[in-house]
Amino acid sequence: MTAGAGVAGYIAGWGPPSVPPPAAAFARAVVARCGDLGRERAKSLLWAAGRLADYGLRLGLMAAPEVLLHPSVIERFAVHSAGLTPVSRRTLRTNLRFIARRVVPHLDPPDAPLPRERAKPPYTAAEIAGFLALAAAQPTVGRRMRAAGLVCLGAGAGLTGAGLRAVRGTDVTTRSGGVVVQARGARPRAVPVLARYHQQLLASAEFAGNRLLIGGRDPARRHVTSPLVAALSGGTGLPRLDTSRLGASWLAETAAVFGLPAFMHAAGISCSQRLGDITAGLQPGSEAAAVALLGASTK
Repeated sequence: MTAGAGVAGYIAGWGPPSVPPPAAAFARAVVARCGDLGRERAKSLLWAAGRLADYGLRLGLMAAPEVLLHPSVIERFAVHSAGLTPVSRRTLRTNLRFIARRVVPHLDPPDAPLPRERAKPPYTAAEIAGFLALAAAQPTVGRRMRAAGLVCLGAGAGLTGAGLRAVRGTDVTTRSGGVVVQARGARPRAVPVLARYHQQLLASAEFAGNRLLIGGRDPARRHVTSPLVAALSGGTGLPRLDTSRLGASWLAETAAVFGLPAFMHAAGISCSQRLGDITAGLQPGSEAAAVALLGASTK
């Protein structure tokens, strides 16, 4: 007898006492249609299908693949079936989706591949210096201060989008041993500014006073930054200014400061999801500690 025939015989004879006969019959029928399987894999699939069928029959559902293997029934079973640990729920759902893809593929078409949003590449220190030089060359004091403030808020504090547009001059303060920006919006927080941007950002903030630091009257209007971006995008040898790339530059520099690349390499972590799950339960620490780590004054 071949290994395949042995597995087929195992599937045909499967019917543990803990699974009602109609549920076991359903499990045998659908798992037999899953193709070439090893014995342990077949055992796992039979158990999952049997548990699903038992659950569905108790609800009065018909023991047909088109009914019990429907994505909504699988999801309801995985979420609401009693007496299962979280690990068991995930395993059963994975196995049932495997069966469904082979038995009733029209009910669960494969997901279309979607492009993953990647982080934008940070600017080099020389490129940021070039943007600051262009800011210093603007024709009016106001334009010089707003342009420099834009670069400093992005590369020096990591602010982008609405958070960048909403900063007022009074939101930039000297405290905790450095310079801090009070970010507004959906995630209000105090952000330490990298030390080399302190002087220029403080000058821009003093010029703005209670007004929006990068100009405009309504931070909800997205085109507020457009004139500044255009003014700083004409340098020879410089790429176009992108506020997202300025924010990425801050992220890259701060990550290097506290050794994130070395930590992730040592921990074998390549995806930030696991890191986010871990740090979500940790205390963020004090503002003074953050300034000391990321933006302490060099004076």
